[in-house]
This record gives sequence, structure tokens and C-alpha cells, in this order.
Amino acid sequence: MSALGKVVRSGVGRRRVQSLVMALTTFAAVTSSVLSLGLLAVVQAPFEHAFKARHGAHLSVQFDGSKATAAQAAATAHTTGVTEASGPYPVTAALNTTYGADCTANIAPGMPQAGRAAGSVVASTRPELAGTSGLDQLALAQGRWPTSANEIVLRYWDRLCPSGSVVFDSLPGKPSFKVVGLANSLTDTATGFLTTDGFARLTAAGAETDEQMLYRFAESGTDADLATDKQAITAAAPAGSVESGQTYLAAEKQAVGTAKSYVPFLVVFGVLGLFLSVLIIAIVVSGAVVSGIRRIGILKSLGFTPWQVARAYAAQALIPAAIGVVGGTLMGNLLAVPVLGDASKDLGATSTGLPVWVSLVVPIGTLVIVGVTALVPALRAGRMPAVRTLVVGRAPKARRGQRAQRLASRLPLPRPMSLGLAQPFAKPARTVLVGAAVLFGAVSVTFATGLETTFTNYMDTGTAGFRAGAMIVVPAGTPTGFHSAGGPAEPHLDSTGVAAALASIPGTKAAFGWGDSGATVIGAPTGDYTTVDTTTGDLSWTNLELLHGRWYQNPGEAVVDDHLASTVGVHVGDIVTVAQDNKRLPLRVVGIDFDASGNGVVMTDNATFTAAGLTPYISQFNVELADNVSGSTWSASAAAALTPLHAEATPIITYPNLTVLTMVALVATLTLMMIAVAALGVLNTVVQDTRERIHDLGIFKALGMTPRQTIAMVLTSVSLTGLIAGLVGVPIGMAVEQVTLTQMVSALGRNLPSGVTHVYTTGTLLPLLAGGIAIALLGALLPAGWAARSRTATALRTE
Repeated sequence: MSALGKVVRSGVGRRRVQSLVMALTTFAAVTSSVLSLGLLAVVQAPFEHAFKARHGAHLSVQFDGSKATAAQAAATAHTTGVTEASGPYPVTAALNTTYGADCTANIAPGMPQAGRAAGSVVASTRPELAGTSGLDQLALAQGRWPTSANEIVLRYWDRLCPSGSVVFDSLPGKPSFKVVGLANSLTDTATGFLTTDGFARLTAAGAETDEQMLYRFAESGTDADLATDKQAITAAAPAGSVESGQTYLAAEKQAVGTAKSYVPFLVVFGVLGLFLSVLIIAIVVSGAVVSGIRRIGILKSLGFTPWQVARAYAAQALIPAAIGVVGGTLMGNLLAVPVLGDASKDLGATSTGLPVWVSLVVPIGTLVIVGVTALVPALRAGRMPAVRTLVVGRAPKARRGQRAQRLASRLPLPRPMSLGLAQPFAKPARTVLVGAAVLFGAVSVTFATGLETTFTNYMDTGTAGFRAGAMIVVPAGTPTGFHSAGGPAEPHLDSTGVAAALASIPGTKAAFGWGDSGATVIGAPTGDYTTVDTTTGDLSWTNLELLHGRWYQNPGEAVVDDHLASTVGVHVGDIVTVAQDNKRLPLRVVGIDFDASGNGVVMTDNATFTAAGLTPYISQFNVELADNVSGSTWSASAAAALTPLHAEATPIITYPNLTVLTMVALVATLTLMMIAVAALGVLNTVVQDTRERIHDLGIFKALGMTPRQTIAMVLTSVSLTGLIAGLVGVPIGMAVEQVTLTQMVSALGRNLPSGVTHVYTTGTLLPLLAGGIAIALLGALLPAGWAARSRTATALRTE
């Protein structure tokens, strides 16, 4: 090993604490940066590539076939702003289907797959399904395209019936089609594709058809642009004929919004970690230069050149930083696996790993920043004249901060505390560095506390609405945890009888019934799970939050959840059309509610369906029990009343949101790393300060200062700095949290109620304001203990 290498190894080994600090700092920064940059690349690129390769449409519009002819729909292609159009293509409303007789697998004991609900299908046909021209070219993911009138390709199909058939049982004659493949439309224009003859079978069976047009526009980069484009199409079409308009931006949010929502808070942690890295490496290298002035002089007297001295001190920072960079890169890739586990293969994201270039660019960039940061104070060491360094290394340092010391001594504080309180003024530059480290720590804690509280509030909404209550009443024999898909093909309850029975059971505090009516929303995103739920009874106790408007009170009114409203651009006062068994029902939206499930939901009253000649289906009652009534006691009483109605009671089961839990775990992990790094930054500075004051400590001990008093003095020396840094850091952290949350919500295409986002209360802020002191004390605790344990004779020795 060369002489320079020995100097570097000796320096790293001598400053083990500082080396650990630098390694952990770069580890935290690189972990966050790799995750944020990698996720942004992974989730964004596949959709953009697929949109370009498959010539995606900016907007798909569905026209009511009874109000607009195919020719009238086609004429809208000449609307101002339209640069390209395809269609019109015939399309049905979502039609309910069941599994065919060839689907014999059981999903539960005694519950065969055949005849059960297979979901709804929006069927369409195109002149050439596998075409390579026009907008929104379809992609075949599995199997083959249909070649006969009895075959169909679906977007989704159940693994329990991989080669079976679907039956459109809501149509007269119940036409059946063999599933021969899986295919998808990038912007979800339909979920089932047939030949022209196959589509004719549906229309012959009574399926009502609409016309669908696909467009590209000159201005289409924002939601506002597309809203204007849709208005232009609506104005060019026959009055009242436009039923819906699905944008490519909404489809993108549906496909990659969840993964993209991780990026904003990971970017914040990455930036905070990078600033801490730069700050602490500057502190460590500068401290090494200051405390090793005499050593620098010795190296120069032995023949080391200024550049060799600078390289030696820069390398002492780069070695632990390189270890942190390698560990952070590995950890970032590891944490990406659960985040990308559900990446859509339809968009080409077949891997759950990050791009290789991310694992190269971030580490190399970090090492360059670390190297430049370390080189600045290292060059200062190299420029020091050898004679001056040998003299300064032995000379006593001038005392500063004497005025602050005199003022502190007048305060009604024990002498050790007044000594500690004045210490920051003796070395103001070092105090600023300590304050900066604590400031970043306080910002991180405040930011993370706000996010985690928001996530917790979001998960708490999972117990509201359709998941509220202690017990549920379902059709007898329904497996635990199984939720009916609704509609006539599924078990449902006698809503009037069950409601009367529940009211008669002792201990029932409140109850309401609901169920998927089997109806579908005309023009809703076909790739999304959207339901029309009918309700009976009082919902006021369920804590469902309205974002806008009010609850339905009159026939023909409905409430739409925020997810569906944001996706299709529905506002209070608009009309949404639902269809059941080929019958259509317009509903006026009077409210928009928040539902944490992420599904599209339209809610209306049973009476609205009944008055319009449609059939509501109630498959579940949620029951809230009176105080001090146990579920088992109530169930025993309820059995006699519910059994004759072929119903049974069971405890309600709620499932955690895995995406939110993953976010909480990531935030907690990164926050702990940031707190540790900030505290270690304080520790490093206090260690350096304590070593420089070792002679003063020896004098204090000789004059009778006890170990406890020594600890109090050292801890007090960082308390004021920690307090000020905390007071400044908390407002910054709150502002960063609000900006970050706005970006996350935008990525998801959602709006959050104030009950979820209002997180900084008085009870939360008071501990956060003291967080700066806590971080500073945490970092100073170990050096304070070392100072207290130092022997007086050793401390009095001079260099």
C-alpha cells in the first residue's frame, strides 16, 4: 500500500463515527433518489410508448344511438381543433354476463362457477380488429382474434374458466360466446370485441347500440384542454346525444397513477437526504482539517504535496460515501419491488425492477457531488504552508464568545447550563452547521408526520359507508369474506323483510341495506370497476363524506363517488345514464362523495329504480350495534328472525389498503434514516467540539464539576440551536407536506376531504416544535457521556 493509501486508511479508521455518519447519509439520499427517479421512469415510459406505438386517442366520445346516427357522429370529425378521427364504431352499454355451462370450476364448496356473474362487458366491433391503422389500435395479449360469430375476445377473463364461454343473460335468448383471447384498448374504449357478425347477434337479441368516435386534437396536453375539446364535439353533435367522453389522461391515471403517487414524497426525501449529505460531509471534512492542522503540517514536512494532502482528505469522505451509495442503490431497487409489483403488463411494464441506467446515474451523480463537496475543504488543507500548520497546531486558540458567556452567567441557571448556553456563540459557523442539520431533521419529521397522519385518516375512511358497522347481514350460505357481484344472477335479500326483522332485534342501533343493482353506467371507463348501488334505510351514521352537494332525497337523484366523477368529468347537476337489462335510466347528480375503495360508484335509492321499472337488488345490510352489545350476543338473538328470510349475520371484515400500508412503511423507514442522519450530524459536530475543548473540560473537572453537570453543559450547548432550528423547520415541513400531498392526489386523479388532509392540530404541532431540541439532544447525548467519563488528568494534557 502506498504512503497516501496508509494516510487515507488511518484517517477513516481514526474517525469511525464520522465515517458512519457519511455512509448513512449517502445511503438515505441514494435510496430515496433511486426510488423516485426509477419509479418515475418505470411508470411513465410504458404508457407513453404504448400510446405512441398504438396511436392512442386523446378522447373517445359515446353518442346515444337513439339521438344521433352514425353519419351525424362521423360528421363531428370535422370539428375545429380535431386533427384526426376514427369511427364511428358501434358499441353497447355494459351488459351483464354469466359464466357458461362449460365453466365447471368451484370458487367455494358447493358454489360452481357456471351460471354465476362474470361481470359486465361493453361490446364493440371494428372493421379490422387487428388493424394497424386508425386510432386506438387494439393489442392482443393472449389467444387469438375472433373469426366467427360465436367467438369473443375480452379484456379480462377469469383464471378459473380459461377457455370457457360467457352468456349475455340480460338479453332475450341469452346469446353465448366462446372466449378465444384477451385483448385491450389502451384508453378502455370497450372490454369485449367481436366480429361484425358476432356484434349483429347481440343487436338481434335486443342490445341497444350507441356510436363511438375517437379523436386527436391540436390542444390536448391538460384536462382543461380536453374539456374544451369535448365541449366543441358536444356543440357539433345533435342536442343531448353525447353521453360520455373518456380522455387519455384519465386512462393514464388509472393505469399508472398509483405508482406515480409514490414519486412526490420520494423526491422530497431524496432532496433532503442529498442536502444532508452535502452538509454533513462538509462538516466532517472541515472538522478533520481543523482538528488535524498539526497532522497536515507533519504530512507536508514528510514530503506530501498539496494535491496529495487534498486527495487524502477527500478520499476519507469518498470511501464511506461509496459504501453508502452501494447500499442505497441496492435498497432502492429492493424497495421498488412491492411498489411495482402490480405494474400493468398491458403497458409493457413486465418487470418489477428499476431501469439499469437509474442504478448507474444516481450513484455516479451522488459520488460526484460528494467528491466536490469534500474537495473544497480538502483543498484548503493542501494550501496550508507546512511551517504555519506546525505552529498553529500547537498554539492556544483565541477565546471567543466571552460577551455571551458573561450574559449567560447572569441568567438564573445552574453554572454548567449557563456555560453550555454560551458555547454556540464561541463558534458561530459550527453552530450554523449544527442548526442546519437539525433543521433538515425537523423538516423531515414534520413532513413525515403530516403524510403518515393523512395516510392513517385515508385508511380510516375504509370503515365508512359500505364498510361501516359491526355486523353485516347477507344471504344464507354466502362464504365469509365473499361479496356478491349483485344483480339477478347473485343471491340477494328480501330488503323489506330483513329491514323489519332488524328493527325488531334488541341491540340494533341502526342499519341500512345496499347492493350492486347489476346496472351499468353508460360511458364509464371500461377498464375500471364501476357499479350502480341501490340503498335502503338511513346512511347518515356511516360517516360517508360528501365533497360537494348533498345526499339524494327525491326520485331520480344520485350521488357519484369522486373517483368516477374525476375520471369522466361529472359535476353536481349533470346527468348520468345507467342501464339495467337494456333499460336506461337518467339520474341527476346531486352530490359527490369520497370513497377510499378507488372504484367508480353511483348510489341511488331503491325507490328510484322501482319507479322507473328497474329492479333494485339488496345483497347486504350493515348493522350498527347499541353500546355494550356484543356481536355474538346480537347474532344469537338475530338468528331466529333472519333464518326464515334465508339471511344470516356475520361480523364485518375490513381489509387494509396495501398501497397505503406500503407508503406508510416507506415514509417511516426514510424518516427514521433522516432523523438518524441529522442526529449523527449533531453528534459529529459535538464530538469535534468536545475534543477541542478537552483542556477546558479538564479544568472544569478539577474545579469540581461532576459528570452529571458535564452532561448538562454539553446538552445545553445544543438546546438553543435545536429549538430555533425546530421552530423554523416545522413551518417549512408543513408547507412541503401540503405541496407533496397535492402532487400525490393529482397523480391519482382524486380529491381528498378535509377530514383526511387536516392533520396539523395543536396536539400534533406542540411535539413537533420540540422536535428540533429532541434531535439535537439525541445527537449530543453520546458525546456528553464521553465528556463526563473522561479522566481529569487525561483532559488536562495538551497536544
